[in-house]
Order: sequence, then structure tokens, then C-alpha cells
Amino acid sequence: MTTYQQRRAELQRDPKTWLVTGAAGFIGSNIVEELLRLDQFVLGLDDFSSGHQRNLDEVERAVEPAAWDRFEMETGDIRNLEAVREACDCVDYVLHHAAIGSVPLSIEKPLLAHDVNVTGTFNLLLAAQEAGARRFVYASSSAVYGDDATLPKVEEKIGRSLSPYALTKLVNENYASMAASCYGLETVGLRYFNIFGPRQDPNGAYAAVIPKWIAKMMRNEPVEIFGDGETTRDFCHVADVVQANILAATSPEKDSINRVFNVARRGKTTLNELYEILRSRLAPFHPELKDAKPVYRDFRVGDVRHSEASIDAVTKALGYEPQFTVASGLDQALEWYRKNL
Repeated sequence: MTTYQQRRAELQRDPKTWLVTGAAGFIGSNIVEELLRLDQFVLGLDDFSSGHQRNLDEVERAVEPAAWDRFEMETGDIRNLEAVREACDCVDYVLHHAAIGSVPLSIEKPLLAHDVNVTGTFNLLLAAQEAGARRFVYASSSAVYGDDATLPKVEEKIGRSLSPYALTKLVNENYASMAASCYGLETVGLRYFNIFGPRQDPNGAYAAVIPKWIAKMMRNEPVEIFGDGETTRDFCHVADVVQANILAATSPEKDSINRVFNVARRGKTTLNELYEILRSRLAPFHPELKDAKPVYRDFRVGDVRHSEASIDAVTKALGYEPQFTVASGLDQALEWYRKNL
């Protein structure tokens, strides 16, 4: 039995109450679904600025009616301290995913990124501590590694921030460390690399690369690659992110708290390789993709050139074991993408 299987069984025997911020979003809704399958009590908080009701509707269809009855959804903005305090009341664990999650958007609107990502997270840290929450798990990002060229990325070595988004996530990590040392709140930060899977939104100028490219391929539109296509990313399936969140919240080990961990698969995929993986899987349904080629554009300001994670620390401390490769994860998610994009 894996650590995650053991922890899931423990939760089903002894249900807890969870707050998931950004619950209507891509990652948040997947977390909500897993918690409800484990018979937990879940409160969702979202202002629906980027999350969607359709994600929650999909969760409702996926779980048993009795499980859905254990879910309560609140519409609220994490910049509103009173709304956050109300949401944190009587919860055991906070899983914080509400954020401005785009590098380009943070460059275009840095004040918004700061208000949501920094002020909003600080509000939640204060409210969670005041409410006596057992643990506060929050989404950080591989963007904090900035211009550090070390590969694979290890948690102790970061570089200069390359975007307002990256800096907001680094500030979050420092505020969480402060909340632990000054107020005794147990915190765990999860530095996500490039997450993909069901419910990932392809729309808008700042959409993640995988759903955006799939949508374009299905519409027979040209796919743009910024740079020469040899930029690398460490792609991680959302189910592995869900695993990391639950392990981080419930780990009894002392060396698992008040730390930051990479969450990834541990592998490098170039954008050219990703394009070919997607093209080859969609071509049987869209024959026009048989000889399709991407369009190359200039490199984008703020983008990191290469990204690959070491997951030694998270594996040792939390028992994290990623279940999906890029190929197997896309095989699992492709039906959802085809139906919903």
C-alpha cells in the first residue's frame, strides 16, 4: 500500500473539514472531487473571476449524491478579509489555490497580481491561524526559480524573479514561513510545475499550453510556439497534484511541515516534443493534422527557458509518487479535452 492509499483510507475512516479556495478552477475542482469521493466535508471559496460553475457541475455529476451533499460553495474574494475569516471558521485544513495564475497577465496587470496573490494569501494565513486550522497548504510555482540555471530544480536554490507572478509566489512562501515562526501555523507550499488534465481552460490569451494547443488543433488553426521549440517543461498530471495536496495536509511527520516542495513528474519535454505528442494523438480524429506544422514566434518576456524538477524532497518527506507520464496523462485526459474543447 502506498502512502497515499494509506492516507486516503485514514481519511475515509475519520472525515475532516476542508476549505478549498479557487474551488471552481481547474486544480481546485479536481481537489474538491477527490475529497468528496473520500467522504470529506468541503467548503469551496471562489469569486468566479477565472473559475467556472461548469467545473463544479461536472464534479456533481461525478460523485454520489450523498457526497455532493457534503459540499458547500461560497462566492467570495480572498482580498476581502471578513469573507476569508468566515470561510476559515471551523475548518481543519486549508488548501489555497485562488490566484492570478498567469505570467503574461501579471506583467500586464501587476497591481492585480499583487492584490490577489499577496494580499489575498496573507488574509488567508491570518484567518487560518485565527480559526485554529490544523494546516495551511498553498500553491506556489516553479516560476520562483527565475533565472537560476540549475537543473533539476532543487528547493533550496532559486534565482532572480522574472515576472510579477513569480515574485508574488516567492512572497507567499516568505509570508507562510513567517506565519509558521511567529504564529505557529503549520504550512506547506507546493511549487507546481506545468499542470495539465481535465477541466483545464483553453480560452483566453493566457491559457495553458496543452489545452490551448489541443483546441487550436481541433479547429485546424495554426499552433504558435514562442521561441525555437526547444524550451523545456516538466509536465505533471492534475491527479498527481491532488495527491500532493492531500499528503501535504495530512502528513504526521515533523519534517514535512513549514517547508516548500516541488510537485512535478521529474522529466523534461520540449515544446516541439509536446506538439508532436498532441498532433499524433489527435490526427486519427482530425486527418488534416497529418502533416501540420507549428508556427514559430519570438520568445516571450518573462518565460523561463528550461524547467525540470527534483522531486526527491517531496517523495522522502510526504511519500509522493507521481502516477502519470506526459504520454499516459494525455491518454487519460484526451477524451475529456476532445469532448469539452
